[in-house]
Amino acid sequence: MKKTHLVLPLLLLAAALALAACGGSSSGGGEEAKIEEVIEESATSSDPSKCTELQTPAFNENESGQKGAAATKACEEETEAKEDEAETVNVSNVKVNGESATAEVEVEGTGLNGQSVEVEVVEEDGNWKLNKFLGFTKFDASSLAEVLEKELAKEEGVSPELAKCVSEGVAELSKSDAESMVFEKDLKPVEEIAKSCE
Repeated sequence: MKKTHLVLPLLLLAAALALAACGGSSSGGGEEAKIEEVIEESATSSDPSKCTELQTPAFNENESGQKGAAATKACEEETEAKEDEAETVNVSNVKVNGESATAEVEVEGTGLNGQSVEVEVVEEDGNWKLNKFLGFTKFDASSLAEVLEKELAKEEGVSPELAKCVSEGVAELSKSDAESMVFEKDLKPVEEIAKSCE
């Protein structure tokens, strides 16, 4: 199986985790409320300007795997083509530390029910922006595998049997390996699983 057959589904999965959803907040006000609003607006907006106004270049580069203007353009194109939206995104545990903050984001819908991630937000010129994913705070490998199986099954050249085999392997990934796969786009664990399935 070619590596390219795995890349698109993993990027789609990362995009789903990249808060492509509706939001809900929990705080009362202040900086925490501003941070929640940025996360929610980034999650719900179909306006490509969010790629520069609500997200740092580093965030766009990490999500797209591209650099500089190409990363921003990839973000803008994905924003305009958004198809698979989650039902809700709930932001909690916002912790501000000077010009940076962290928050926990739980995604519901699109097969990612039960997953939550920690994100870093930074202040640039008085505005809070998403900067990077830090990792899963609540991890459900079987849910992640289910999403991947559905995405792989849509790929030309990937049989249903291969998609199922790969997803079963992903269901056994450690939290650390899953974080590398989703947040750092490290496909080595999935490629090894795919090889063993052939």
